Amino acid sequence: MNKGRMEAFSDGVITVIITIMVLELRTPEGMDWAALESQMPIFLSYLLSFVFVGIYWANHHHMFQCVEGIHGGVLWANLHLLFWLSLTPFVTAWMGETHFAPWPVALYGVVLLMSGTAYFILSRVLLRHHGEDSTFAAALGSDFKGKISLVCYTVAIPLALVRPRAACASYVAVALTWLVPDRRFERVLSGQPRRV
Repeated sequence: MNKGRMEAFSDGVITVIITIMVLELRTPEGMDWAALESQMPIFLSYLLSFVFVGIYWANHHHMFQCVEGIHGGVLWANLHLLFWLSLTPFVTAWMGETHFAPWPVALYGVVLLMSGTAYFILSRVLLRHHGEDSTFAAALGSDFKGKISLVCYTVAIPLALVRPRAACASYVAVALTWLVPDRRFERVLSGQPRRV
């Protein structure tokens, strides 16, 4: 099965997710710095979510450079990822509007954890489809950074209930580790040595 339609659909869904998030931003009521400052939690939530969605988009693109074909299982695994990503605007708005209250920050972490888990599942379905000796497997490697990210989210969720700002700092730390797009797939395709 050709992967082009699935990639185009995924790009479209991600575009809609970002559009919904930016539409949640409201102009301040006043004309001074204090009015803008009151909107800062909403803007910071949007910024963090924009970075996360951008990371998923870039890494999805890089990963699919090594994909030679797909099947129904890949389609469903990809839809699973898009489902969790589609919840990002909701948790982003709730977290920002409540000024990083414990439960919204914890639920934000749940969406991050489930999105990361769905991406991990998608990569494993693709690995099974391509085989352990494939170019895809060589590029995927051990996925250490992906696994550590899931651990960080798992720890941050209960932490959010007692120290929401510390949990947010953990989310930011994960985002910073992924800020440079994952280039494992590009390296393998160009013949460069693979790094973990």
